[in-house]
Amino acid sequence: MRELPNSIDERISGALHGAARVWRQALDKRLKHLGIGQSGWMTIAMVAKAAEPLSQRALADLVGVEGPSMVSMLDRLERGGLVTRAPSAHDRRVKLVQLTDAGRKIYAEVHTVAQGFRADLFDGLDPARLAIAAEVLETLRKRIEESL
Repeated sequence: MRELPNSIDERISGALHGAARVWRQALDKRLKHLGIGQSGWMTIAMVAKAAEPLSQRALADLVGVEGPSMVSMLDRLERGGLVTRAPSAHDRRVKLVQLTDAGRKIYAEVHTVAQGFRADLFDGLDPARLAIAAEVLETLRKRIEESL
C-alpha cells in the first residue's frame, strides 16, 4: 500500500466531505417548495429507486440515519400520504415501505430538479474527467463499505 502525501489525502477527504455537504444543501434549497426537508426527500428518493420495497432498517442504512430517526421520518411521510408501510410476507415484524401516488409525484419533482441541478453543475466539464471522478468515488465508497 503506497502512502499519499498528507496534503493530497487531506485534500481529497476535505473535498469529498465538503462537496457532499454543499451538494445536499444546494438540492435542499431547490426543493424547499415541496415542504419536505432533506431527510424526507432523500428517503422518498431511496424508496423510489429501490427495485423492491425496502424494510425500514434497510432504508435507514441507505439514508444514513439510526432506526428510530427513520421511524419518525416515515411516520411524518405516512401522515402526509407519501408512503405506506406494510408487514413483510416473510416476516411480519419487518415493515416494508412503498411510495403512494402522491409520493411518486414528489419523487418525480425531486428527480427533475436534481437532474437539472446536475446538468447545470456539470456543464462545460470534460466527460472523461467526470467518468474518472465517478470511478474514484465509487471505488472509495466500496472500500469504505467493505471496511465496516
